[in-house]
Amino acid sequence: MATHEFGIMPEAPLPGKRYNQYEPWKYDCISVDDELIESIIPELESVDFFWHALSFKGMGLAYTGVTLIPPSSLGGFLARINDDPGWKDLKELLEAAKKENKWVIHYGL
Repeated sequence: MATHEFGIMPEAPLPGKRYNQYEPWKYDCISVDDELIESIIPELESVDFFWHALSFKGMGLAYTGVTLIPPSSLGGFLARINDDPGWKDLKELLEAAKKENKWVIHYGL
């Protein structure tokens, strides 16, 4: 089963640094089934994210890459998740990050 990984970053991403390395253990990431993520990809295309570095602003997730999700976009992301039990862990992670004003990192396929 293909999955996406999401974790809370303890510190904000550094300007000029590229986050290309696959390091889910570094951010205590959770796994989310690709079928769930795929179901909301079109809806996320209106939410601001960064792809691989703060110098690459994009709309929606970097589906096969690394996405840096700023605290200001967490509400928009949460608004697109429904109450399906499959979303429980991601919803909790995003809510915790929002409460703590933290960035979230996403590792795509």
